[in-house]
Amino acid sequence: MGGPEARVALMNLGTVEAWALKHSDGVHHLQEGADLARRIGRPYLEVACLAQLGFASKLPDFTHARRRSEQAIALAEEHGWRTATILAPALVTLAYVMVWSGEFDSAEQVLRRADVALQADSGPGTGMLLHLVKGMLHAGRGREPEAAQEFTEAHAQQSRLSHPHALTGYVTGWLSATRARLGSPGEARAVLDALRAPLSDAGEIRNAWAVIHLAEGDPAAALAAVATVIDGTAPCVHVATVVEANVLAALAYREVDEPLRAQQAVEHALALAEPQRLVLPFVTSSSGDLLEGVPRRRSAHAALLTDVIDVVHGSARVTSALPLSAAEALSPAELRVLRYLPTNLSRPEIAGELSVSVNTVNTHVRNIYAKLHATDRSSAVQRARELQLLGGGPSR
Repeated sequence: MGGPEARVALMNLGTVEAWALKHSDGVHHLQEGADLARRIGRPYLEVACLAQLGFASKLPDFTHARRRSEQAIALAEEHGWRTATILAPALVTLAYVMVWSGEFDSAEQVLRRADVALQADSGPGTGMLLHLVKGMLHAGRGREPEAAQEFTEAHAQQSRLSHPHALTGYVTGWLSATRARLGSPGEARAVLDALRAPLSDAGEIRNAWAVIHLAEGDPAAALAAVATVIDGTAPCVHVATVVEANVLAALAYREVDEPLRAQQAVEHALALAEPQRLVLPFVTSSSGDLLEGVPRRRSAHAALLTDVIDVVHGSARVTSALPLSAAEALSPAELRVLRYLPTNLSRPEIAGELSVSVNTVNTHVRNIYAKLHATDRSSAVQRARELQLLGGGPSR
């Protein structure tokens, strides 16, 4: 069982199982293949298995997917395979997870490496995933036309696959939702009308219908579309779909003038999003003003809510933990804003405390994040404390 044929067989079997949504089987066989390759000193096959393992892990749990993808990337770099084709699944998966968590700049850097790795043909599956992630990144940044182009390409590559796969609902749902947001609900409907059960009943497709109904000014229909996603009867690939369904429900409740139910839907979305830090569903739904209306002090997820709003406002998010070289470069105004970040005050509230505009606070926060190499508000506070930049300032 230790020959090269066995290792390749385990990798291929695990990969097929992952694409077929047999998560536990795929993870088991890919891990077995990676362990076997490591024991007998075959690092190239170990990287290949680990790279596919990251993909297999991403649908049920982004945290595991990130760790396994980074493990594959680190091992490949040890051997000089920084952009090897076998690394492409890990690179694309890592970017996928980063986009969901709002780390857009870091995801873009990883995608550049993936582009190089995929210059050699690796099959329509990974190429389709690459276009999907690029489309999600554009959508997160509000570039809907570019997103639509990437989703259209992903959909075209999807048609080359012989059977529906783990990401079929995502590709189709993102494409139709983006077309609706671009003002073409008729084209969006045409994509979904062509579907058959069970795909047509999937949570990702139900959410796409809700986006169409909201674009057409029919919030009641949007609520009906996401009802089965929220109550758990519609099959969903990942909890991110349920997060998005609650955000869409909140937008619909706002349209029918039910602010309390809208806030409850936002709170439920935040509760589901917090364990894996799912920021993207809030950003792509254009829910910034809705989120701003949620009282921080009443939310059980105030830190995540604030971080989501930061991303909505375009604050830079990076993941590199570089040593601080410019702490002393924080201006007096930035230091004043910094001392309010450990509080639960929103940006408008901080602006009121300092008697400045919200835009001024936004600018200072972006500069603080950049100079502290922080990923969000909580990590900026942690880094500032490590550097003893926080004195006896506000503690509300």
